[in-house]
Amino acid sequence: MAEKTRFVFVSNYLNHHQIPFCKEMYRLLQGDFVFIQTEPMEEERLRMGWQKPEDIAFLRLFYEEPEACREMVLNAELVLFGGTDEEAYIEERLEAKKPVIRYSERLYKTGQWKAVSPRGLRKKYHDHTRHRNEAVYLLCAGAYVPSDFHIVRAYPDKMFCWGYFPETVRYDVDTLMNGKGAVNAAGERVPYLLWAARMIDWKHPDLPVKTAKYLKEKGLNFRMGIIGGGALAGKVESLVEEYALSDCVELLGFLSPKEVRGQMEQADIFLVTSDRQEGWGAVVNEAMNSGCAVVADHMIGAVPYLITHGRNGMVYRSGREKELYTLTEQLVRDESLRRELGRHAYETITGVWNAENAAQSLLRLSVRLGLTEAPDTLKETAQTKHFVTALSPCGPAPVISERKMYRFVHGTGTDQHHRTGL
Repeated sequence: MAEKTRFVFVSNYLNHHQIPFCKEMYRLLQGDFVFIQTEPMEEERLRMGWQKPEDIAFLRLFYEEPEACREMVLNAELVLFGGTDEEAYIEERLEAKKPVIRYSERLYKTGQWKAVSPRGLRKKYHDHTRHRNEAVYLLCAGAYVPSDFHIVRAYPDKMFCWGYFPETVRYDVDTLMNGKGAVNAAGERVPYLLWAARMIDWKHPDLPVKTAKYLKEKGLNFRMGIIGGGALAGKVESLVEEYALSDCVELLGFLSPKEVRGQMEQADIFLVTSDRQEGWGAVVNEAMNSGCAVVADHMIGAVPYLITHGRNGMVYRSGREKELYTLTEQLVRDESLRRELGRHAYETITGVWNAENAAQSLLRLSVRLGLTEAPDTLKETAQTKHFVTALSPCGPAPVISERKMYRFVHGTGTDQHHRTGL
């Protein structure tokens, strides 16, 4: 029998939001870590800058060596599973009552009313609820995940905060903040606003353009960059022309991940306008890491975990366009406020919501649950004193209903024992 692997991570793709976490796990476990990719990556994702599965020491491809991968999943000390709806990869391990840590985005991205579907409930019972009393735990990749799984009575007291962890860049924060802004047509340095995403309906690429129209009508000086392409690119271009914004709004098209980060480093304000269908939204991590003052829709999965309104970002109620406009206006007018939010955003990512802290927290959780022993490389890390939210990787995930989440993020809800001030 082959020697068992200590930790196996099974998911559909090894995407660039997971690679930093996997590298840290591989380091902490001194090579005793494997990522099993279950599907070949589509060409579209490769064009978007996702990394090809080549020359990565910890990567194994299920579709090229299925038997070896099945054996690793069954016999590993611990398996982290998520990113695919196909249960066959872990079914044998579950039946053998061996421990599994799952990670998941939310179940009901288009509405919790879908929980009434008998067919859907049967699948949720098979995949999740029937294991509620076994050694199966859930990492919640988004603040709305616990509420969704609570509906189907799965993972009671076994849900933990999680997310995606893009590369964390360590800057000299003063240099970063002093380099922000753009030059307008008159040669003046003005606030630089940025939006970056695929141009599809639920990411609402029209909203940054409408925000620019509002700001221009207020007589404010600014520049805005819009990154991305997709089905609604033509509509966005038409709106820029219709609103006569070509003097202050630039459509930048698709850029590489490195180029996007370069734009973020320059940006004072970053707009994130996706709705509830954005299960996490790694662009929020990246913008905060780049010292941007983020203005985001409250239904984006990452937002309640990463942002406390008015402390390290701004949050508007989903669907309330006027709130988006007025919060952005406040930041354009108030340089000291946007710099303060940008600094605290940077500290949230570098101090807490990063791959290094996530990997160490997951291993500490695994030890605490009695699933594995602590590796010699594991150490306690001091979290930054500017830590602005008590929701951290592998901390207990509070079950907060959708209707209460906006108040929670704004610091006015009843669940504020999960928050802490500056």
